Amino acid sequence: MFQKLFAETSELYTCDVVICEALSRGESLELEAVAALLQALEYVALSPDDAAWAGDARRRRIEIGRAQPSTTDALIAALARSLNATVVTRNVRDFEAFDVPVLGYGEPSV
Repeated sequence: MFQKLFAETSELYTCDVVICEALSRGESLELEAVAALLQALEYVALSPDDAAWAGDARRRRIEIGRAQPSTTDALIAALARSLNATVVTRNVRDFEAFDVPVLGYGEPSV
């Protein structure tokens, strides 16, 4: 799947939240591969307005009694929204609350 993504002409992005999450677990060889993949992506940062959107979107979901989305997922969704980008994740359901395009792969992590 990653070969297909890199073959596309679209930009591939990462951000501080994704880097932190991606490098927070795994064996040494896996972490080296993940780090190499992350280095191949364009690093982008969230604007203050996008961070505010993430907080507002998360609060609205909590207020209507839906599953509480994580802060990190809200921030990733806000960045995808601001870039008109698609979130690539194992956990598609985590991003359904934010109405952003999502591409799922693999099995959900435990």
